[in-house]
Amino acid sequence: MKIAISITYSKNDAERATFAFMMANNSLASGNETVVFLNLDGVYLATEHYADDIQVEDLPKLKDLLDKYLENGGLLWVCGTCYNKRKLKQESLIEGAKIIGQVTFLEFLSQGAACINY
Repeated sequence: MKIAISITYSKNDAERATFAFMMANNSLASGNETVVFLNLDGVYLATEHYADDIQVEDLPKLKDLLDKYLENGGLLWVCGTCYNKRKLKQESLIEGAKIIGQVTFLEFLSQGAACINY
């Protein structure tokens, strides 16, 4: 099964962003082809050290969840329009993240992927 998880939040709603990566890791563990699509303010999560201090009480550290997701082969796609609009630098992109156009995400969805939005 194909699963897409769209994340539009970062520090502005750390609980929502954390739950999204918990869901992404569970999707991978269930054997699904999983894509996390960071867009709007979610793109900040793909920049070096941004997620390091995100911790919601009684939940795993977001950075640990992000690292686990990438280590287990999850795809991390970043909306190029959103990234550029925020004037983020290409060299600050974390390893494993890939800047894509919206059409790439739409093509993945058109292949029957279920989409979960956070």
